[in-house]
Amino acid sequence: MTRRQAFFPSADRKALYDKHRYSAAIRSGDLLFVSGQVGSREDGSAEPDFERQVERAFDNLKATLAAAGCGLDDVLDVTTFHTDPPAQFETVLKVKDRHFPEAPFPSWTAVGVTWLAGFDFEIKVIARVPGGV
Repeated sequence: MTRRQAFFPSADRKALYDKHRYSAAIRSGDLLFVSGQVGSREDGSAEPDFERQVERAFDNLKATLAAAGCGLDDVLDVTTFHTDPPAQFETVLKVKDRHFPEAPFPSWTAVGVTWLAGFDFEIKVIARVPGGV
């Protein structure tokens, strides 16, 4: 049986995950399942500027991937959550294109939601861990 292995981007952020009883990422076999990452500042509050909030979400995603030995090139599937898709979509595409600049692109599902705990954007991914099992 494959055992789950948890990863966290830093000791500072681990307290947030412990408080809410979930892991930043779980590895099972050669797959890494990353929990939704938001554009939080160091103190955990939401970045008020939307484009910067999306950029911070990607920064938090990259830190979580790195903790498990992965990078954006290892990402297979992306799911993003948006509180106001029509107003936000072009900004999200601009930031996303900076991080995934060339094909082949990961699969991507965008979902409109009404609540993200004070945030306006969240990103979760599934990645393949380099080197296999």
